[in-house]
Amino acid sequence: MTAASPASSGPRRPADAALASLGHAAPAPDPADASAHTFPDGGTWRTEVPSVEGPEALATVFKEAGRLDVPIHRISQGSGVWMLTDAEITEMVECCAERNAELCLFTGPRGTWDIGAATRSDSGGGGLRARGHDAVAGCVEDALRAVSLGVKCLLVADEGVLWLLNRLRASGELPADTTFKLSALVGPVNPASFAVYEQLGADSINIPSDLTLEHLTEIRRVSRAPMDFYVEAPDDLGGYVRLYDAAELIRRGAPIYLKFGLSKSPGIYPYGAQLRDVALGSARERVRRGRLVLDLLTRLGADGGMSPLGSRLPGPLRRFTADADLPSS
Repeated sequence: MTAASPASSGPRRPADAALASLGHAAPAPDPADASAHTFPDGGTWRTEVPSVEGPEALATVFKEAGRLDVPIHRISQGSGVWMLTDAEITEMVECCAERNAELCLFTGPRGTWDIGAATRSDSGGGGLRARGHDAVAGCVEDALRAVSLGVKCLLVADEGVLWLLNRLRASGELPADTTFKLSALVGPVNPASFAVYEQLGADSINIPSDLTLEHLTEIRRVSRAPMDFYVEAPDDLGGYVRLYDAAELIRRGAPIYLKFGLSKSPGIYPYGAQLRDVALGSARERVRRGRLVLDLLTRLGADGGMSPLGSRLPGPLRRFTADADLPSS
């Protein structure tokens, strides 16, 4: 990816010259809306391919990424650590290491798969949160197992689980360079809740794809924690397609992971061989969607600022005191 010429006025807006000639020029961007933050490497954006559910889908993603020249910083999986064998996890860890990409696996049981009926009601009940001690224990067990096999990034959908994992990281039970990614299905929708998830231990935070550009700016005024954002969202997250917002997402939301999701595609969680054809087909198309985003950024002169491949850590973030509720001795 190449940056816009320093002599230029910066990235352009879609069809700006043509519309200006007709008297329909867009107002100039307000510099006050721009994020003041970056990743530790100085980059403003990274890429992520989500819903990569096993070694075969991972190999498909990397093959297609090579064919289409799509750089990938992070691979994430949605079915969970408990849906993979040790051998499968090890294969995925090694494959990502060879290509300088981070692997992020989801932690364990969640409410939508539990026996409670409330998640199937109109209100949705507790959603993906871990119901009861046993579900929390399953998530923590998944985390411990995953890191023992070399996984360094864990996806979390429960604030209590996030807080416990953060404390285990602080105590040394989990490696210090383990990172926690908050699931899109519980993502915060305002600056205050975004800041709370950062303090609970999140190292990157999915925000819903229906938030406005102004909402991103509001969040950035209170937190520098990396955002994860579906440029195209799967249908269960709304099915939004926001390719033409990509440049502005970076400008306002940096540091940000651009996630290449896929609308109008069947759900594949929890994944198994019965869904193989769908999973592999959607894996290829997610990479192609990524190519569309990258091409658009290039055409607009907004493709500069991508983090180097292999970059994964978020830099210093604010945390609650990790031993605040430890039992007294």
